[in-house]
Amino acid sequence: MRNIRDLKVKLKPTAGFTLLEIMVSISIIAIVLVAVYRMHTQTISMNTSVKFYSTAPLLAHGKIAEFGINPLNELTDDSGNFGEEFAGYRWNVSIDDVESEFLGVTGEDLKKIDVTISFNNEELTYKLRKYRFVRD
Repeated sequence: MRNIRDLKVKLKPTAGFTLLEIMVSISIIAIVLVAVYRMHTQTISMNTSVKFYSTAPLLAHGKIAEFGINPLNELTDDSGNFGEEFAGYRWNVSIDDVESEFLGVTGEDLKKIDVTISFNNEELTYKLRKYRFVRD
């Protein structure tokens, strides 16, 4: 007959995880979480860019329209922001004469209007150029 002590040793439960198994599973979880975090950060960045490049053309065309209704003598370089509705957005308008040998005298009646829309201290910028025919 067997000793009771031998039976206790043989019936001892072996359930549980080893330290190596726990370390491997924690490493896998850490790698996955870092990848998910990077994807989340990229998604937020892309969302900001998409929003800017959807909004900026509309704001630029609005500024061009505002400058288009002003008389010639009021066309000057200017800059500003869009207020609380578009916080972080700034605009800059520069107006120059068009110099072209090809256009000749007609080029003297053209004004080049450049509108720049920027976001977060020029982190993102959008530029639009229009020409306006103005006869003196």
